[in-house]
Amino acid sequence: MDMREPIERLIRDPKEFTKDVPFPDASEIRIYDETLRDGEQMPGVCYTPEQKYEIATVLADIGVHVMSVGFPAASAGDRRTLQLVMNGKRAGELGGVEIVVMCRSNRKDIEVTVQTLREAGIDPREVTFFIFTSGSDLHLKYKIGKLLLRFEGRDESEWLDLPLEFYRNANIRLQCDAITYARECGVERIEFGAEDGSRGDVAYFIEYFKRGIEAGGTRPAWPDTVGTLTPEAMRWYGTRIVSAMPRGLPMVAHLHNDYGLGTINAITATSCGFKVISVTANGYGERAGNVKLHEYVVALRVLYGIEIPGFKYAKLRELARYMEKMSGIPMQQHEPIIGTKVFAHESGIHTHAMLIDRRMYEAVPSELVGGETSFVFGKHSGVALVEDTLRTARERLAAAGVEVTPDLAHRVTEEIKRLREERAASSTSAETIEIHEAAMRRLSLTAEDVIHIATALGTPQPLAG
Repeated sequence: MDMREPIERLIRDPKEFTKDVPFPDASEIRIYDETLRDGEQMPGVCYTPEQKYEIATVLADIGVHVMSVGFPAASAGDRRTLQLVMNGKRAGELGGVEIVVMCRSNRKDIEVTVQTLREAGIDPREVTFFIFTSGSDLHLKYKIGKLLLRFEGRDESEWLDLPLEFYRNANIRLQCDAITYARECGVERIEFGAEDGSRGDVAYFIEYFKRGIEAGGTRPAWPDTVGTLTPEAMRWYGTRIVSAMPRGLPMVAHLHNDYGLGTINAITATSCGFKVISVTANGYGERAGNVKLHEYVVALRVLYGIEIPGFKYAKLRELARYMEKMSGIPMQQHEPIIGTKVFAHESGIHTHAMLIDRRMYEAVPSELVGGETSFVFGKHSGVALVEDTLRTARERLAAAGVEVTPDLAHRVTEEIKRLREERAASSTSAETIEIHEAAMRRLSLTAEDVIHIATALGTPQPLAG
């Protein structure tokens, strides 16, 4: 329908309320994808190195700027992945994406990662090393406290009696030692951060970041490891941290989604000056997952007017289906932006309006993200959609001797409602869900499996003879 008034006169643009929110220039914002590392830490998800490489090419194609490919010191699979990815990058199959690897703040992790690169003929300068430790006092004293005591040459018997200040200072020395050592090994790009930042002391983190930069770190990373941030807290921390760092220094915000606030916290972090935002495809990750790539980039563009140059928004739904198949983890059908039914409509009130103009009930432009509006017929269907459907098939129905009339449309609508309720009564939805959950359980190993493995490997073998 051609409307007499411009759409701006008929509905308010959400950007009217966000136009004054400050953001870095869109060309400076970097999408930092952690699908291959944090995303794989989602219980039940596991990729082979070859699968990780394939996923990496898909993510690079859609337009992410930075990609974490794993934890080489933790597994042979991640070491193989790193080599495959770097060889592919050299061959031009990953474009200009920046590759990141993860290391704990110890020399062994750094040595293993450097050796993995050199075995494949790759200079460590080609890769960003993310060297991490802990940040909140809870983690510093009670998670890695004994490690810090050993690093400082102190006896473990002192663990509980030493003050928090000891652990804070020891942690900074541990981090700086690792950064300095990585530099000595030929690493030039060093991202560094400390877990549980959102529950840590802001003044301590500022000192931690400054000391890390002095030691040779190039990109600080601040995490909301357990997803407890509110947008208000993100702004409180973010403005203080960014203003205390050298002007223009790129900083990473690594956020989780435990309260469903990942996207708004990521947008808030961006408006505070964090230019590198950590996400995962489909939001996969530990517990409730990470910031969802699709939500972050689309909300930023449609609601805030910030378009990421070169990002292929139209491939987001294609990426979602691909990641579902690779991971075995389906997204809910009404998942924002990428859900299979998010652009589908059944209710008669809605479908009648949608026949006039899609913007009546779709605020996300379906074509922007590679989707299209569709209609589902069922209990809530209205006569208008049924009659429109029949008129579209008028010639086919006429060939069968059927005339499309308002009365026929009403009778067809009633039969649709009856059939849908009949099918609901014989639904096998519960069985279908159980089949999927059983299949996922078969992929994972249980505590009982661990005991069986230990029995097989640990049982003494009879002497030959």
